[in-house]
Amino acid sequence: MIGIPEKARTFVNNRWLVFVASMWVQSCSGIGYMYGSISPVIKSTMGYNQRQIAMLGVAKDIGDAIGFIAGSLCEVAPIWVVLFIGVAQNFFGYGLVWLTVNHTLPQLPLWLLCVCIFVGTNGETYFNTGALVSGVQNFPKSRGPVVGILKGFAGLSGAILTQIYTMFNFPDEASIIFVVAVGPTIVITAVMFLIRPVGGHKQARKSDEMSFLALYGVCLILAAYLLAVLILQDLVSLNQTTLTLLTLGLVILVLLPVAIPITLVFFYPKPHSEESLLNEEEKQEAINRDKTEVILSEVEDETPSSVDLLPSKEREKRISHLQARLVQAAADGAVKVKNRKGPRRGEDFTLTQALVKADFLLMFFSLVLASGSGLTVIDNLGQMCQSLGYENPHIFVSMISIWNFLGRVAGGYFSELVVRKYAYPRPVAMAAVQIVMAFSLFYYAIAAPGAIYVVSVVMGSCYGAHWAIVPSAASELFGLKSFGALYNFLTLASPAGSLVFSGVIASGIYDYEAKIQSATSLHPLTDNEALTCYGTICYSITCGILSVLCLMAFFLSMTVVYRTKSVYARLYGSVTHSSVMLQSPPSQKMKPGSSPNVRSVSEQFSQAVLNGPARLMAHLISSNTCSQMILPSLSVTPQTSSKETAAPALSLHSDAKRNILPSAEWRTGMANQLDRCNSLGGWALCRNLSPG
Repeated sequence: MIGIPEKARTFVNNRWLVFVASMWVQSCSGIGYMYGSISPVIKSTMGYNQRQIAMLGVAKDIGDAIGFIAGSLCEVAPIWVVLFIGVAQNFFGYGLVWLTVNHTLPQLPLWLLCVCIFVGTNGETYFNTGALVSGVQNFPKSRGPVVGILKGFAGLSGAILTQIYTMFNFPDEASIIFVVAVGPTIVITAVMFLIRPVGGHKQARKSDEMSFLALYGVCLILAAYLLAVLILQDLVSLNQTTLTLLTLGLVILVLLPVAIPITLVFFYPKPHSEESLLNEEEKQEAINRDKTEVILSEVEDETPSSVDLLPSKEREKRISHLQARLVQAAADGAVKVKNRKGPRRGEDFTLTQALVKADFLLMFFSLVLASGSGLTVIDNLGQMCQSLGYENPHIFVSMISIWNFLGRVAGGYFSELVVRKYAYPRPVAMAAVQIVMAFSLFYYAIAAPGAIYVVSVVMGSCYGAHWAIVPSAASELFGLKSFGALYNFLTLASPAGSLVFSGVIASGIYDYEAKIQSATSLHPLTDNEALTCYGTICYSITCGILSVLCLMAFFLSMTVVYRTKSVYARLYGSVTHSSVMLQSPPSQKMKPGSSPNVRSVSEQFSQAVLNGPARLMAHLISSNTCSQMILPSLSVTPQTSSKETAAPALSLHSDAKRNILPSAEWRTGMANQLDRCNSLGGWALCRNLSPG
C-alpha cells in the first residue's frame, strides 16, 4: 500500500505534471503577440509615426527570435535557471517601457526603447526553450502533440493577458504594458521549479492517448470559451462583476489540465521507478540516454515489444547484451559495414551540416516568406483595425491569439496524421496553410466585406500552424541531437521577413497614404499629432504583396515535399509495414520460398545497420520481418571461401538494381552469430534468419 507521502512525491515527479506546468508557462509567454495592443498606446503617448512604431516591432521580433543563448544554456544549467533569466529580462525590459509610457521616467530615445522591447521580448525565448526541451525529453515519441499544444498555449497567451487586463479595470491604457511585465513574472516564478526532465520510461503508453485526447478537449473548450467571451464583450456592455466572473472561469479552464496527473497518480498509479525524478548530477547521463531513445523512436514500431515493457535497467541490460553480440558478429567477419561521410536526411545533423542542405534552406526561406507575412499582419493588426474605424483593437488581437492557438494545436495533430497514417512528408501541411494564407490576404486586398475578420481568423490559425509543423519536420529530417540550435535558427525566419515586410513595405505604404490624406484634409496636422491613415487603402496594397509572397512560399514547400518523399517513406512507411507484419494472422505471413518485398524490408535493415549497432538492435526488437530481409542491399561483405556462393557487396542505393539473395551458407553463418538472442527475451524473430 503506497502512502500519501509517497504518492505526493510521485505526483511532483510525474512527467504529466511537468507538461501541464509547461503549458502554464506557455500560457503567459507569448508576450510578442501583445504588440498589436501595445503599439497604439506607445504611438499616441510618445507621438511616434508608423515607421517608428514599425522599428519597435522589428526590435520585438528580433528579440523574440534570437534564442541561441537559451538553447545553449539548457545544455549546461537546470531549466529553472533558464526560466529565471527569462523572467528577469521580461520584467525589466517591459517594466522600463511601462515607466516611460506613463511618464514616471523621462522619455527615452527611440533606440533605447527598442533595446528595452528587445530585452523584454527576448525573455520569451527562454520560456519557449525551457518548456519545449522538457516536453520533448519527457515525451520523445509524442513530439507532434507536445509541440503543438505547448506552442498553441504560447499563441493563446495574448488573449489570456488581455482578458486579465480587462478584469482589473485599470484607469489608463498604458497599464496593459504593466500586465505584460508583471503577469508572466508571477506565473513562471511560481512553477519554474517543476519544469525539468523526469526519469522512467519514455515510450508511448496506453494512458498517453487518452491524456492527449483530454488535453485536446480542454484546448477546444478553452478556445470556444474565449471566443464567446470576446463576442459577448463586443455586443454587450458588461459590468465589472460580470467581467471578473468571466475571467475567473478562464483561469479555471487554464488550470483544469492538472486533473490529468492527479488522475494518473492517485487513481491510475504507476510504479515509482517509472516516474522517478532525475537528480541534477544524473541530468547529463539522462540526456545522453534520451538522445539514443529519441533517435530510435524514428525506426521503432508503434506496437510495444516485450522489451519496451521491461523496467529501464533490465531493458538497457538486454539491449547492451544484444548489441555486444552484433559487434561480435562484425568482428568475426560475418558483416563488414562501410563508413560513409556525413549524415543522411532523417539522421542527426549539426547546424553547420544542415545549413549546406537544400531541404533545410528551402524550408527556411519558405518560412521567411510565409511566417514573415503572418507576423506582419499580427504586428499591424491594431493599426489595421483603427484604419477601418474600429475603436477597440483589443478584440481583434485576442481573436488572432485564439486562432493562433487553434492553428498550432490543429497543425500538430493533423500533420501527425499525415505522417503516421499515410507516411507522407510533413511539409505538405505547411504548403496547405500557405496557400490558404495567400487567398485570405488577397481577399483583404480587394476590400471584400468582413475582410478584417477573415484575416484575423486565417492569418492567426495558419501562422500558428507553421510553428507546430516546422519544429517537428526539422527534427524528423535533421535529427534531435542539435534540435535546439536548428529550432532557434528557424525562428529567425519570422523577424527576417518582418524586417522587410513590416519595417519597409507595410509602414512605407501606410505613411505614404497617410501623407496623401493629410495633404487633402481640411484640418492639417499639428506638430504633436501623428500621421494616421483611414480606409482599406492603408493596407490593401501591402496585403496584395504579401499574398504573392505566400504563394511563392507554397511552391518552395512543395519542393521540399517532393524531395523528402523517400525520407518519410523510410521513417514512417517502414513502421506501417512492420505493424502489418506484426498484426497479421499467421496464415497471412510470408511463407518460406515466397518472394518478399525487396525494397521496403531491405531498406529497413540496411538503414539500421548503417546507423550503427544500436539502431540495428532496435530494429530487431521492434520488427518481426527478419525472415524477409534481403541482406545484400546492405553495405556488407559475406565472408566465405567459395566465390560461387558468395553474395557480392552492394551499397545502400544499389538494392533496387541488384536484388541478389544471399547464399544459404551465409545466412546460416549470420544465424549462428545471433543464435543466443532467444535467451534475451524469447525473440522468435532471430530464428527467422536461418535458411528456409
